[in-house]
Amino acid sequence: MNALEEKLQQKDIDMFRDDLITWFEREQRILPWREDQDPYKVWVSEVMLQQTRVETVIPYFLRFVEQFPNVEALAEADEEKVLKAWEGLGYYSRVRNLQSAVKEVQQQYGGTVPSTEKEFGGLKGVGPYTKGAVLSIAYNKPIPAVDGNVMRVMSRILSIWDDIAKPKTRTIFEQAVHAFISKEKPSEFNQGLMELGAIICTPKSPSCLLCPVQKHCSAFAEGSERELPVKSKKKKPGIKTMAAVVLTDDQGNIYIHKRPSKGLLANLWEFPNVETQKGIKTERDQLVLFLENEMGINAEIDELQGVVEHVFTHLVWNISVFFGKVKQVSDGTRLKKVTKEQLEEFAFPVSHQKIWKMAVEAAE
Repeated sequence: MNALEEKLQQKDIDMFRDDLITWFEREQRILPWREDQDPYKVWVSEVMLQQTRVETVIPYFLRFVEQFPNVEALAEADEEKVLKAWEGLGYYSRVRNLQSAVKEVQQQYGGTVPSTEKEFGGLKGVGPYTKGAVLSIAYNKPIPAVDGNVMRVMSRILSIWDDIAKPKTRTIFEQAVHAFISKEKPSEFNQGLMELGAIICTPKSPSCLLCPVQKHCSAFAEGSERELPVKSKKKKPGIKTMAAVVLTDDQGNIYIHKRPSKGLLANLWEFPNVETQKGIKTERDQLVLFLENEMGINAEIDELQGVVEHVFTHLVWNISVFFGKVKQVSDGTRLKKVTKEQLEEFAFPVSHQKIWKMAVEAAE
């Protein structure tokens, strides 16, 4: 018998299950994706909720499903419009994978989200968590859905001291949830675990006195709830210094650039920018040369307007912001000329939304 099996034997799993589900059915938050069990809407919500808070997701979800109400609508939508609807949520690969997967559903499954682990789990971007969450919530399949919230809850319930930052540890928690999950109400069980982690069993200050499964919790009994879960710290993110410019011409047009189709923030739009190096030339000079050599634009650049910082999980962008006037444009320019009104149609990463806000405020 391994350590996990020993811990499981010490628990009244049936009582834990009943206490959790009873609490969830009584106390669950009213959320728009809980209004029905539409697999498409559940799927969209779960993709949006990855690494994003519920409060942030709600307005995005409502707008997204209004614009793309079903599999067919999203499958046939223009990618630019899909990215624009996602603008500001970040982690854009999520929505590109979602649209690719939805196209597969439209072509291979007649627009019906498949209900088997093999078929749904085989779609692009569908990992073990998304598979478990969607199939359990929408189709009532007893499949574990293990994310950070669930690992935190179960590490405390079972006093599991394995490092949750290590990929192999997820298997332990999947086995644990598999042992606990309700066969009759897997949707309520999985959502109950998620809800518990979101509002009661929180990372730093768990509300143990309000917890519906407190009597089942080993960490509470041991007084170790604030020490669990064990999670090793990530490396500090690298820093990238850049210079960006909001370019306009005499007619008030603005010049923008589309990012590559692969890599960070793929296919989003941005203002022309370059990674800068210390000691060779000023940032402004480096920007002027970049525009001439790489973008086919001759421009007059003003003084530094300010700095925008944007933090990714692995990287920090420090962007020096300049404004400039276009003097000459070559026929082969890689920049797109748009009006202020047209600019609203393009999806920009948050950092470049901040740059545009800076330009708008300076013009007022």
